Amino acid sequence: MSAVTAGATVAIEYTLTLDDETIVDTNVDGEPLSYSHGSRQIIPGLEQALEGLAAGDRKQVSITPDQAYGTVNPDAIVEVAATELPPNAREVGAQIQAETHEGDTMIGKITGIDDETATIDFNHPLAGQTLHFDVRVLSVN
Repeated sequence: MSAVTAGATVAIEYTLTLDDETIVDTNVDGEPLSYSHGSRQIIPGLEQALEGLAAGDRKQVSITPDQAYGTVNPDAIVEVAATELPPNAREVGAQIQAETHEGDTMIGKITGIDDETATIDFNHPLAGQTLHFDVRVLSVN
């Protein structure tokens, strides 16, 4: 039986929850998540936790922010003039796209707005969160 090692193609089934037990994502009863182990296609903490497992193995693991999406970066929270936002994005919770100087696209969430100023958080939505995975290895090739 093959073990999860660098270069293996691995298919998993998982449920991802937060500390408050909110389910963030799951693919149970759906399409498996397939990835190439060791090629940084999934978060580092989960990849490390799966190392050595075999098809049929199940594991529950908690991944700290430093091994997932990082801590909240205060520099990724910016204020802009509210008039710079598209009219349909001028409300708390709206998501917008912005382009960096290098041409990369970033997704931001409006976290505050008044008549003059909007606060946009460009951190990953799961930054600063401990992620709890219940994962089952479906196949290793």
